[in-house]
Amino acid sequence: MAFVGKKFPNMEVNAMNEMGDTIQVNVFEEAAKNKKKVLLFWYPKDFTFVCPTELHAFQAALGEFDKRNTIVIGASCDTPEVHFAWLSTAKDNGGIEGITYNLLADSNRNLASTLGILDTTVVEKDGLTLLEGDNVTYRATYLIDEDGVVFHEGINHMPIGRNVNEYLRLIDAFTHVQEKGEVCPANWEEGKQAMDANASGVAEYLSMN
Repeated sequence: MAFVGKKFPNMEVNAMNEMGDTIQVNVFEEAAKNKKKVLLFWYPKDFTFVCPTELHAFQAALGEFDKRNTIVIGASCDTPEVHFAWLSTAKDNGGIEGITYNLLADSNRNLASTLGILDTTVVEKDGLTLLEGDNVTYRATYLIDEDGVVFHEGINHMPIGRNVNEYLRLIDAFTHVQEKGEVCPANWEEGKQAMDANASGVAEYLSMN
């Protein structure tokens, strides 16, 4: 199910904060009540290989997201206790010590199931209903606006890490659309020319590029 153009599910989920406390986080309310954009990124499992590189990359870019009025939230189907153990493990030992944004602990998979991002297939075998796959999430990413509406979603397979700078570019582009009413052509970046959403605007842009 595609969520672009729709409100993000209004659902509370357990999370672990940087202080080691289990809290409740509602991603929709983080956006709509705080009037901020939200970047929510899902990763398959704690204590794996590609995942910590992504968490540290988002941490390194937190200042850039903050400049763009954007909250970063990580998420997996691990429990809060497993998140805490990983947060307590040093970076040079494969851990995520130093991560300061909240990590959703969707261990009952209610939100991940609603989003349809679990690596699982239901099969019938010998009269039993079984799940095939690890029943963990793909590398799904959601960008949510200040009204709680999704303006970008994307899903990577497990072995493929994300490019954090692309999400900064997407936020810049959406903010430009919000503020200027112009549309952003291919490979647009902040400071580059956008265009009016009409035939003459397209023609003018193409004639200059």
